[in-house]
Amino acid sequence: MVASIASASMRPETAGVEWLVADAPVDYETAVAAMEARAAAIRDGAAPQLVWLLEHPALYTAGTSARSEDLLNPGGVPVYRSGRGGQYTWHGPGQRVAYVMLDLTRRGQDIRRFVHDLEEWIIRALDRFAVRGERREGRVGIWVARGGGREDKIAAIGVRVRRWVTFHGIAINVEPDLSHFAGIVPCGIADPKLGVTSLVDLGLPATMEDLDNALIATFPEVFGGDAGESEYG
Repeated sequence: MVASIASASMRPETAGVEWLVADAPVDYETAVAAMEARAAAIRDGAAPQLVWLLEHPALYTAGTSARSEDLLNPGGVPVYRSGRGGQYTWHGPGQRVAYVMLDLTRRGQDIRRFVHDLEEWIIRALDRFAVRGERREGRVGIWVARGGGREDKIAAIGVRVRRWVTFHGIAINVEPDLSHFAGIVPCGIADPKLGVTSLVDLGLPATMEDLDNALIATFPEVFGGDAGESEYG
């Protein structure tokens, strides 16, 4: 049985934002419907901003820039069209997804800055594990240098903004089955020196709760003490 947005544990509010952690895997279509409803409520002033931490059952999503030739061999894993930006990616057990629903009318109405700050948030959270996550010009997401010219992606970013409220968000690999990424060209990048990694693949015995704690601790460093005192604008 998959969880809905209501089947989640609430964490203390951080940086003026509500936090929910799903208690069970969340079906993708259920998650999208819940995000859209929550984003509309935030826009109408009927609900607080939200970060929703969850896992999905194994699935592929195709963003608005996805190319059909990049779906190589889904192997029976379901594929969903997504309204987020980006190309193909995989979600599933062992990967922490953070859906971020913020009101940018209270945060400077700067989408590029919002994406940059999502990247910075991931980088600071990874630093708690002594992992150096880095941006790369022309490549979306956060990367880890592995030596010998090889770089592996550890986190993906795909967002949508509707009437200045954000949804979708980020995905960080904790301990997923990385072989699933072979079914697609992840984010359209086919260079053999560019792969995918995770915290556990890097030799770190991290848990999902460890990552959640790092994300919660570093969020206000990037997004400010509350919605009215953020680093935006």
